[in-house]
Amino acid sequence: MRQVVLDTETTGLEPERGHRVIEIGAVELIDRRLTGRRFHKYLRPDRDIDPAAVEVHGITLDFLADKPRFAEIAAEFIEFVSGADLIIHNAPFDVAFINVELSRLADAPVPDIQRACGIIDTLAMARHRHPGQKNSLDALCRRYGVDNSSRDLHGALLDAEILADVFLMMTGGQAALFSAELESSSDEAATTTLTRLSGDRLRLKVIVATDAELAAHQQRLDEIARIAGAVVWRNTGEQSEQVTNR
Repeated sequence: MRQVVLDTETTGLEPERGHRVIEIGAVELIDRRLTGRRFHKYLRPDRDIDPAAVEVHGITLDFLADKPRFAEIAAEFIEFVSGADLIIHNAPFDVAFINVELSRLADAPVPDIQRACGIIDTLAMARHRHPGQKNSLDALCRRYGVDNSSRDLHGALLDAEILADVFLMMTGGQAALFSAELESSSDEAATTTLTRLSGDRLRLKVIVATDAELAAHQQRLDEIARIAGAVVWRNTGEQSEQVTNR
């Protein structure tokens, strides 16, 4: 399974008003492992950058003056991401910008990025898993114990690398018991980490009920059945036995 975690930086927020992509950063995952392969380009936008955008990412026109245009790296970019699932935080934003860039090309490798890749939106995923909570990338780093201390400014490659760690934590199984309770007091302070247990650790002792205890349990269920007419625990036990025997 090949996945590419991707982020972009732009001149502003509205591609339909001519704003452009000025940085693309992407890292490759194969079978949920970072391979070390990455794609990273700064791009000359041929337009001004909004001051508010510069405050976010710190990228200036002077810095981009000698960088390639999107058209010059489009084929290389599509080759890198082609066939993968793109993992993006707030995917509609980045996808819209990339598709507008592709639409500007006379000989675009693909008409839109969805023709080359699947799309996984980690913001939508986080909102589903943590409704009512903050789900920015920084908030998810705090929630899943991912170190983002080097993230003073937004940067496409750095954010892609951080998002890869968040995605693996978010989809790697149970990260914390009762995480909703941890977050209810303060999302800012809630921090959970995933601890992997050693394979040679001492195993928990399994205590099996005795015949006398099983008989007493059944007797108690019979008493509940006479009063309530149905016993949920007995039905659940029967279903579990059927699943085990399949």
